[in-house]
Amino acid sequence: MLDLFQKCSEGTSARAKQAIEEGWYPYFNAIESGADTEVIINGKKMIMIGSNNYLGLTQDERVKKAAIKAIEKFGSGCTGSRFLNGTLSLHEELEDRLAEFMQAEAALVFSTGFQTNQGTISTLVGRKDLVVGDSENHASIVDGTRLAFGKALKYRHNDMNDLEKILKLNQPKDGGILVISDGVFSMGGDIVKLPELVKASKKYNARIMIDDAHSIGVLGKNGRGTAEHFDLEEEVDLTMGTFSKSFASIGGFISGKKDVIHHIKHTSRALIFSASPPPAAVATVIAALDILQKEPERREKLWHNYQKMKTGFTQLGFNTGQSQTPIIPIIIGKDETTFGFWKLLFENGIFSNPVISPAVPPGMSLLRTSYMATHTDEELDKVLNIFEKLGKKFGII
Repeated sequence: MLDLFQKCSEGTSARAKQAIEEGWYPYFNAIESGADTEVIINGKKMIMIGSNNYLGLTQDERVKKAAIKAIEKFGSGCTGSRFLNGTLSLHEELEDRLAEFMQAEAALVFSTGFQTNQGTISTLVGRKDLVVGDSENHASIVDGTRLAFGKALKYRHNDMNDLEKILKLNQPKDGGILVISDGVFSMGGDIVKLPELVKASKKYNARIMIDDAHSIGVLGKNGRGTAEHFDLEEEVDLTMGTFSKSFASIGGFISGKKDVIHHIKHTSRALIFSASPPPAAVATVIAALDILQKEPERREKLWHNYQKMKTGFTQLGFNTGQSQTPIIPIIIGKDETTFGFWKLLFENGIFSNPVISPAVPPGMSLLRTSYMATHTDEELDKVLNIFEKLGKKFGII
């Protein structure tokens, strides 16, 4: 076994050092302005197409004022966990609002979206249980299943025949089954085949949990996410959401039946042993939820921007995979080409996200682009023009 500190100089970290030295390291770029359609990095203005700020609410004056007001009343932090001294009336107000919005019996707020998945799955799945997840589920779901004491299996991405085969061959004798999937997959931008997932799960008496981190505020007539999009809200047992996307803050929540949420609330280590979300973050979510409900035109503009970019990239000849949402991957394939393309985009004032294995399958490296309701047509036209120029330069289109 390698010495602990020797490991730090090998593998991924060594590759990162090489990238920094050679000038093509693409990560941890410090942004010197607020999260918006345009940001400033190293004093230079750049068009942001690498954000999850789908409704463009991080710079909304109503949202910022709500955060300031919360700090003035409650201070900067809670200094403890939700379980002990860290629950404010503000947290309870948000949970009530979320339960009502999601049309669920109850909701529970965690400090991060990652902890929401980790804490929920590891709490609910016991030694005799089976948890089955999509092979491209988010890392927080993967880690939650690793912490759970039950048996964990994966099915091929969005392949419901494979899911049914796994469920048929792995019926637990004394335990239950939890099937978990992203609603919108964070790298590919495709949507779970929820009708087929529900059919297979119900056939084998499995419960269903959907991670709607990238779906709430985006999918559904009222922005409630994937289940509303498919008119299957009664069929999904648990819905997880985050606050770092459409809600312009940080944190996460799980919603579902009151008894299940009560159990998670009193047994989840990720909740009980973490400091609670600060007042400003919670107030921000409440304000963003108000806007989401009162201004459906934001989602309409978001989908206008998606259609414009999806059509534009497709007409230019780029491979956008199976994208169905404002997450549009530009699939390039080779890591070196992906990094080279990213670097020239960056130099031309476009901020995107290069993604390589293991975040995507080997040989499927891509540039993850994503869009906001607040992007202007002028900004998006500029992005398409630069992509066209660089796509031809690299021989991709």
